Amino acid sequence: MNDYPKTSRLMQRGAEFLGTEYAIMCGAMSWVSERNLVSAISNAGGFGVIACGAMTPELLDTEIAETRKRTDKPFGVNLITMHPDLFELIAVCERHAVGHIVLAGGIPPKGSVEAIKGGRNPAKVVVFAPTLALAKKLLRSGGDALVIEGMEAGGHIGPVSTSVLAQEMLPELAEDHVVFVAGGIGRGQAIAGYLEMGAAGVQLGTRFACATESIAHENFKKAFFRANARDAVASVQVDPRLPVIPVRALKNKGTEAFTDKQREVAGTLDREEIAMAEAQLQIEHYWAGALRRAVIDGDVENGSLMAGQSVGMLKEEEPVAAIIAKLMEQSEGALGRR
Repeated sequence: MNDYPKTSRLMQRGAEFLGTEYAIMCGAMSWVSERNLVSAISNAGGFGVIACGAMTPELLDTEIAETRKRTDKPFGVNLITMHPDLFELIAVCERHAVGHIVLAGGIPPKGSVEAIKGGRNPAKVVVFAPTLALAKKLLRSGGDALVIEGMEAGGHIGPVSTSVLAQEMLPELAEDHVVFVAGGIGRGQAIAGYLEMGAAGVQLGTRFACATESIAHENFKKAFFRANARDAVASVQVDPRLPVIPVRALKNKGTEAFTDKQREVAGTLDREEIAMAEAQLQIEHYWAGALRRAVIDGDVENGSLMAGQSVGMLKEEEPVAAIIAKLMEQSEGALGRR
């Protein structure tokens, strides 16, 4: 017997698309969304997603294999579209018969969607879009599902809030497409609202970052537990010629250091020492290193504490299964009161 009949009915399309019990995806968080957290989320009925980030094909190959040892449930892989080895990473996912690939960080380069869907082990493609026009274009170009993510989210963000994007995009897209909503979701009551608006499911990152199964350093988790929503701030773009996607993180010395890093990279552009693509890649590598310092080493002063504004709702370490159960119970309760 299903303990959450109303929520499950509204999640049915999303759950069928993912092959899971619940249409709850975990947002890909570099250094956090690895074999332990990903497998725990999938084993608990959700959908874990490996954050490939700046991994080499060899590292991703190992990560997928290690995740498979820990779960026989579906999980996905998040690939950054600007990664120089994108097609090699796609080939690694194909060899492992990964069923879902999430493409993030910009418009997928030519041939990438075809490579994902046209191999011996074709995968479903999940795309991100910050505007309705781009969402329609990506879905026409082979995207099987869409994530609309608002500025309340942690990590790389767009300029518009989740609630506005949902109101704009769900009425236009939800009837014919599988759409997940992300950004600032910390409780099941919000999940119920987006499901009623037509979403097929949701994606949460920050809510899972401090789970018991997360390998994040104790200092990292404590920083999250101390934080309020207003502590998760967006980075500032220093030079308009260097189109850096804003990043939301807890304010510390690391956020100030990123301002200096932008000036440094902008200077190399001025001197024509590197091309724009290389400049943007340097910024991504900076974030990968800054994240590692915080997540793995526990340097919460100088590392990057990427967090969404829902961080203020995190007060304690909980097992993934308990988090998912709580979210489903809250959603079911909200729908039952309607």
